Amino acid sequence: MNTTLYLIRHCQAIGQKPDAALTAAGIIQAEQVALCLGDVGINHIVSSPFARAVQSIEPLAHRLRLEIATDSRLQERVLGDGDLPNWRECLRETFDDLDLRFPGGESSREAMQRASTAVQDALRTHTASTIALISHGNLSTLLLKLFDASIGFSTWENMATPDIFCIRLSAAGATITRLWHPDR
Repeated sequence: MNTTLYLIRHCQAIGQKPDAALTAAGIIQAEQVALCLGDVGINHIVSSPFARAVQSIEPLAHRLRLEIATDSRLQERVLGDGDLPNWRECLRETFDDLDLRFPGGESSREAMQRASTAVQDALRTHTASTIALISHGNLSTLLLKLFDASIGFSTWENMATPDIFCIRLSAAGATITRLWHPDR
């Protein structure tokens, strides 16, 4: 069976905390996401429970008359405890060494396994052939890496807020197409 996943990075938000809402620009972006994906046949939506992720997909869910299932396994990856002053370099290192784990955080491999189980459960428990997954930049990049090992830090660096990737799964494997562009 062929399945299509639309992986969506949330729209612009006022912060990084779980309850951080979308900015005014983010609300407009969420409407643009709904226009972009409104006619691609999405029949199931699974989102990170973080407010910015749910709010990013609400206009599409409303348009398609679909409920938003939330799954904590799609929430953003924690790189480490507290503020890492050189967090960007730390993040790069975790893409180079998938098992590198900073105190209080999870390794890339652990985050990928967590996200993979969320995707597998969505594929197994729903008859939907076209699923929207809404997550965050770091975890979205790691989700893409599950389907294409060449994806890494530079993909994360070039990811927009929001961003949309189409992942087509078939017996032959996966193909990934970026649908959103920063100049949109």
